Amino acid sequence: MTEMNDDDEARRHRLKMEKRKAVQDAEVAGKTVARKGLLMVHTGAGKGKSTAAFGLALRALGHGWKIGVVQFGKGQWRTGERNMLEKLGQEFGQVAWHTLGEGFTWETQDRARDEAAARRAWEKARELMDDREIRLLVLDELNISLRYEHLPLDEVLGALAARRDDLNVVVTGRNAKPELIAAADLVTEMTLVKHHFGAGVKAQEGIEF
Repeated sequence: MTEMNDDDEARRHRLKMEKRKAVQDAEVAGKTVARKGLLMVHTGAGKGKSTAAFGLALRALGHGWKIGVVQFGKGQWRTGERNMLEKLGQEFGQVAWHTLGEGFTWETQDRARDEAAARRAWEKARELMDDREIRLLVLDELNISLRYEHLPLDEVLGALAARRDDLNVVVTGRNAKPELIAAADLVTEMTLVKHHFGAGVKAQEGIEF
C-alpha cells in the first residue's frame, strides 16, 4: 500500500510539474524583445540596495562587460566592493570607478557643497553614459541627491531616457522619486524587517562596507 501511495504521489508531482513547465514555457515564448538596455532602481528602507547593484556588476564582469560606477553622497571611505572592483579595473581594464561625494548631507551640513559634489558626480555619470564600451552603469545613491534636490529631476530623467539602447543603468538609494520609478524597467524595494543596528551592533567591515 505504501509503495502504491508513493507511486501515486510521484505521478501527481510529475503531472503538476508538467503543467507548470507548460505555463513557464508559454510565458517565455511570449517575450519578443531579445535585448534591451534596462533602467533599474533599487530603493526602500531595507539593507542591500547598493549590495545588490554591486552583485549585478560582478555578474556583468563575469560576462566580460565593462562597467562604470559613480557614487553620489558617499565620501572617500574605502569599502570592500570598491577595493575589489578597482583591483579588477586595474588588472583587466573593465571597471571605471568614481567616488565623488563628500559624505552624506547630514555629515557635510553644507547644501552648496552637497550640490557641487552632486553636480560633479552627475557630469562624470554623463561622461560614462557616452562611453560606448560601458554596458552597465551603477549610479550609487543617486536617489539621495534627487530626494534633497541637489540635482534637477527633469534633467536626470531626460538623460536617462535618452541613453543609448544597449546601456543598462542601476540607480540606488532610499526614497526613489515616483517619476523615476515610473520611468524604470525594473524596481526593487528592499523592505526592512529586522536589522542588527537596532540591537546596538555597529557597522562591520565585510558586512556594511
